[in-house]
Amino acid sequence: MQSRPWGRGWGEGSLVTLISIVIALVLEQVHALSVQHAVREPLARMAALLEDKFNDGGRSHGAIAWGLGVALPATLLSVLHAFLLYFQPLLAFLLGIGVLYLTMGFRQFSHYFTDIHLALRLGEVEKARELLAQWRGRSGDRLTTSEVARLAIEQALLSSHRHVFAPLLWFAVLGPAGALFYRLAHSFDEFWGERSELEFGEFGQFAHQAFEFIDWVPLRVTAAAFAVVGDFEDAVHCWRTQADRWPDGGSGILLASGAGALGVRLGMPVHDVTQDTGDASDRPELGLGEDADPDFMQSTIGLVWRSLVLGLAVLALIWVSGWVGG
Repeated sequence: MQSRPWGRGWGEGSLVTLISIVIALVLEQVHALSVQHAVREPLARMAALLEDKFNDGGRSHGAIAWGLGVALPATLLSVLHAFLLYFQPLLAFLLGIGVLYLTMGFRQFSHYFTDIHLALRLGEVEKARELLAQWRGRSGDRLTTSEVARLAIEQALLSSHRHVFAPLLWFAVLGPAGALFYRLAHSFDEFWGERSELEFGEFGQFAHQAFEFIDWVPLRVTAAAFAVVGDFEDAVHCWRTQADRWPDGGSGILLASGAGALGVRLGMPVHDVTQDTGDASDRPELGLGEDADPDFMQSTIGLVWRSLVLGLAVLALIWVSGWVGG
């Protein structure tokens, strides 16, 4: 009698997903991937090639290029995974782990946050500013200690979503193709969607709008997880009353919920050197409670890990319910 391939039922699929995520997280902690060389640079070359071939300044050609750079690879991976799942389940399982290892992980951003946290603890504010500038790609020579901590917490909340929670959610829903689809969509939004040069035209508009659509549900799931594992009442209050004030509504939801969950104030003007004027940037206040400091940076680490544990617990419950019900 032929054995049934892995992942055919909700329970089995949840168990395989849970094991894949745990193994990928352990692998990443043991041996961190060089994301810049292994992932970002190849994607940048592919984006540049597609831009060179298709960019006539129009939105429609941008949509075609996005389809070739994002939708096509994810579709091909989905077909490959389905083929392996039917004929070689173990290879399908290993493929899922490999894709997760390439597309998600704490180490893709945590070294900056950890080093900034340590520098502030030691009173090395200048070093912390330099590290934050490298992380954000933006100078901040006049930032105070509280502002460095505040911006680092904001960046960590956003990065944990984009590099951990959103890829994991798409992986849980669509398998390896889902994680790859999200990572490619996010990367092409960075390469094309955020560019505003006149000669670039409307080529990147589709990439930006597509990523906003793809990230709509994951953003809210991550924000809800922050609320559940943190101060729920304040997180929901800040989400409902403050998120819309943020220039980027999606990021505003995430930051408002995270700030409320932590009991810290984020946003607000900072002595941030901008490319245009060098004046303090005007940012609305998010969150309730005290000003950011290194202690809240430590609390941020705890919030992110508790949110991850919550997600893994949900997958485990789905598996248990499927096993009991089966």
